Amino acid sequence: MKFINLGTEKEACHYVANELLKQIITDNKSVLGLATGGTMVGVYEQLVNLIKINKLDLSNITTFNLDEYIGIDSDHPESYYTYMHDILFNHLSSWNEEKIHLPHGSANDLNSEVERYENLIDKEGPMDIQILGIGENGHIGFNEPGTSFDSLTSVVDLTESTIEANSRYFETKEEVPKQAISMGIQSILKAKRIILLAFGPKKAEAIQKLLSGEITTDLPASALYNHPNVEIIVDNSAYSNKES
Repeated sequence: MKFINLGTEKEACHYVANELLKQIITDNKSVLGLATGGTMVGVYEQLVNLIKINKLDLSNITTFNLDEYIGIDSDHPESYYTYMHDILFNHLSSWNEEKIHLPHGSANDLNSEVERYENLIDKEGPMDIQILGIGENGHIGFNEPGTSFDSLTSVVDLTESTIEANSRYFETKEEVPKQAISMGIQSILKAKRIILLAFGPKKAEAIQKLLSGEITTDLPASALYNHPNVEIIVDNSAYSNKES
């Protein structure tokens, strides 16, 4: 596992956007594992610009998103389907919608849906690059503390701290979904390469715990130590507690 402090959020986003660009150029049939949230906005903005500059055809690129809320439709303004289309997919006309995959959080049969999604990952994957954020409590995807490292795509209950953190995207905290469909930790570890980003002082404690090297289900991100090709990309404020 490599820890890299790139100083600023802008530089970190630039690095990850470049790595995704290089992967697409290297293999125009790449499979990308994508994430949502505020951490990823700068990555996607820069990636859109780089793809436009290089006039790349994305029609054979396959994408898988980590998760989706349960209880809201895909056209809800705070669904991850909406997020991905608003931030990334709608800005580049050559994406093939049939190759864009997110869990269906409004599926009638959630058990069938999680099985369908995991099977699709196995059929179309593995991901060449999986990008991740990290929660303040160390979660990756929506795999909260205590999640088994053997977990596959499943329905998960969100912790109070995660609901609180996500409430800034909703008008009221009560509107935040309490459950989601999330790739499991084992699902994430199937990727060939993993890049985790963490920005800001609110992520410093989780990064400090990850830097300790202890592998524990209390810190889901520590499962990444079990993968051979992981980079942790941070800015100064997320790395500030390194020596404390």
